[in-house]
Amino acid sequence: MVYANCSETQCNSLRSQDVEGSSSYRDMIIDAIGPNFDPYYDASEEEMPNLTTQKLYDMLDTAEEPLWPGCEAHTQLSAVARLLTIKSEFQMSERCYDAILQFIKEALPTNNKFVDNFYNTKKFVAGLGLPCEKIHCCINGCMLYWCEDSGRRSCKVCDHPQYKSGKRGIRNHKDYSPNQKMYYIPLIPRLQRLYASKVMVKDMRWHKEHDKKDGVICHPSEAEAWKQFDLIHPLFASETRNVRLGLSTDGFQPFGQSGKQYSCWPVIITPYNLPSWMCMKDPFMFLTIIVPGPKNPKQKLDVYLQPLIAKLKHLWNAGVQTYDVFKKQSFQMRASLMWTTSDIPAFTMLSGWSTESKKTCPYCMGKSKSFSLVNGGKNSWFDYHRKFLPTHHPLRRNINDFLKNKIEESPPPSIFSWHQILKQIEDLKLKKITEVGAEQWNAPICKSSGWHKRSIFWDLPYWSTNLIRHNLDVMHIGKNVFENVFDTVMDVEGKTKDNAKAREDVKIYCKHKELEKNEATGKYPKACNSLSKEEKKVVCEWVSQLRFPDGYVSNMARCVDMCKYKMYGMKSHD
Repeated sequence: MVYANCSETQCNSLRSQDVEGSSSYRDMIIDAIGPNFDPYYDASEEEMPNLTTQKLYDMLDTAEEPLWPGCEAHTQLSAVARLLTIKSEFQMSERCYDAILQFIKEALPTNNKFVDNFYNTKKFVAGLGLPCEKIHCCINGCMLYWCEDSGRRSCKVCDHPQYKSGKRGIRNHKDYSPNQKMYYIPLIPRLQRLYASKVMVKDMRWHKEHDKKDGVICHPSEAEAWKQFDLIHPLFASETRNVRLGLSTDGFQPFGQSGKQYSCWPVIITPYNLPSWMCMKDPFMFLTIIVPGPKNPKQKLDVYLQPLIAKLKHLWNAGVQTYDVFKKQSFQMRASLMWTTSDIPAFTMLSGWSTESKKTCPYCMGKSKSFSLVNGGKNSWFDYHRKFLPTHHPLRRNINDFLKNKIEESPPPSIFSWHQILKQIEDLKLKKITEVGAEQWNAPICKSSGWHKRSIFWDLPYWSTNLIRHNLDVMHIGKNVFENVFDTVMDVEGKTKDNAKAREDVKIYCKHKELEKNEATGKYPKACNSLSKEEKKVVCEWVSQLRFPDGYVSNMARCVDMCKYKMYGMKSHD
């Protein structure tokens, strides 16, 4: 693993003795090494550095030493970093990578220090201290061969073997290939490195020290959830360098829509101590777990989250000693997970609350008064929003524009407190999905209560005190709502929600005679919200000519179909 910007930087000063003026690759090594590291080691000193420290000094030497005597363009480190970037960008296979490296090494002068294959490349960059742990797991996602289960050779749930069938003569289980494995990239070293840079240390205290305006929320630290957490945990809040984290996850298809049907689930951790213009940038979105495919893990996502949850518990209970390069002192850094962010399907996987039934709303829960459409068959929350209007609002007594002949007198439903939610889970005796037999135990409970499982996040000592535990991704929901409304207004065939079944349901639930079927012609009249062909053409032409700042959205013109007057291929950020 290397920094993404390595390929864009060239070593202009290969032999600089000043750390501040050294090459970007030297700075990269110093940042990766972390605190308490002196780059000005003197070999004449009596006490020699330990083996680990000596390896880091050797890495610094590679950032200064030319690729071969007389080479001024690259060092060994810059060449390796550039090649790894090219391999990643163009999805180069290991076989192709090895062949290219062997040819380059043959073409260079004899006394060059160029690596000759991918194995040696990985071995070389491992000195940066960016480890990746491979943890064997059940092919069905039942368990991890980790911690107390590391000595097992078959799944304790489904009894599937840990390893693939090996060749004859192999006696050591380490020589076998596992049926499935996940990747865990340690979180703690990356959090510690945030305090190894003098610039970053100030930004990590920004959440406490910046000027706040009353009534304005520009950062999570100004919101009620953050403030309430500080009131409940004053000792944690007293140390401004303690880290507040957020977790997000979603399915990802590495081979695209047209390639192999394979979906993996990256889990990303974000530190929210940073300013609002930094915390959501790529360098601070820490990829922590890669859940293997090819299928959606669904409720078994908790199985793969175990290593991360264990570290989060340690970061809260004991913390880790971290060196603050700005104050020149060590402190006990603690961290808390404030919330998760996901789309609605992933919300179910993280929280354990079902979003597929009439109890979809995680706040109203059993108090929701949704109903199934007679013709459409889907769950509907139509006219449920009037409960949230003031008591004497005139729309509460409107019997024509909502459910016909219905006056809404009910107050808004009260939101369950964390005490009530936790008590409900405990009373139902739900099991964590990591326990043996949890799926069979929880299945009948889910049908009556709406809870699939006891989420692994409840293992965090402070999780129940979080005001907001799970957030929904606005981009996903906004995209879905926009597409449904836009396709209905544009009357896109096959995608509009204004169809025959919808009209029949309108006849049952609402007073809209103008939308009912004409018995003489057997056709439904055109809705007033549907555009004509000329109007749709104007809209499509306008969208195709829209111009936005660079990086704001993609090219909108490519999403417009001027033949069928519709839009397609839009991404969430569009």
